[in-house]
Amino acid sequence: MPHRYFTTRVTDTHAYLDGADAKHFCVVMRAKPGEEAVLCDGAGTDYLCRAVHCAPDLCELEILSSEKSVSEPSVAVTLYVGYPKADKLEWIIQKGVELGAMRIVPFFSRYCVVTPKKEEQKNERYQRIALEAAKQAGRGIIPKVEMPLSFAQMLQEAAQHDEALFLYEKGGQPLHSRLQNTPKRVAIITGSEGGFSEEEANAAHRAGCVPIGLGARILRCETAPVAALSVVMAQTGNLQ
Repeated sequence: MPHRYFTTRVTDTHAYLDGADAKHFCVVMRAKPGEEAVLCDGAGTDYLCRAVHCAPDLCELEILSSEKSVSEPSVAVTLYVGYPKADKLEWIIQKGVELGAMRIVPFFSRYCVVTPKKEEQKNERYQRIALEAAKQAGRGIIPKVEMPLSFAQMLQEAAQHDEALFLYEKGGQPLHSRLQNTPKRVAIITGSEGGFSEEEANAAHRAGCVPIGLGARILRCETAPVAALSVVMAQTGNLQ
């Protein structure tokens, strides 16, 4: 299988790799002229290419064919994640991207155990994790990891989706019952280690978010978003 890379340097006939990707292709993978690779423009188009020039700082590849990426789901899902400890958030980002999430948005709520600190630096690392997961999964886009929001900001944004699903440890509607009409834009809202307060649950309901239960078992904060995303993808025909 050809190696896969993202690049925005695409013309009608050629595509280019530079920086770390050029070094990986030429040095780590020892690519030579004539070898093939798949380059994605990050906007949903894949290009089958053949290398014509390989150097650690710049690779030039001839475009042989192009096609729309088949890996992108028909539903655009944003994961709104109550900010957990960093290693848990990294795991959520990686698995969320693999399963098809379009965006991951951390937010701070009452029972978060993490306080804001060096968020711009953290976000750079989180975005790199999303990039590597997108490459591994063969995604046609690089999902965006946003800077953290407040709880109020999160509710305002999430409520703009076709479905805003508020996963509440005290229960709610079955998740599958909310997906009968195949929505195009879905928000999945999950809590941090401490869950949500009753006041936050009430605020979510007033904002138009639907309380959702995931059965009789209480899931960990890193398990709930992945479980809910898996159900959404399966129910909408994107996990078959």
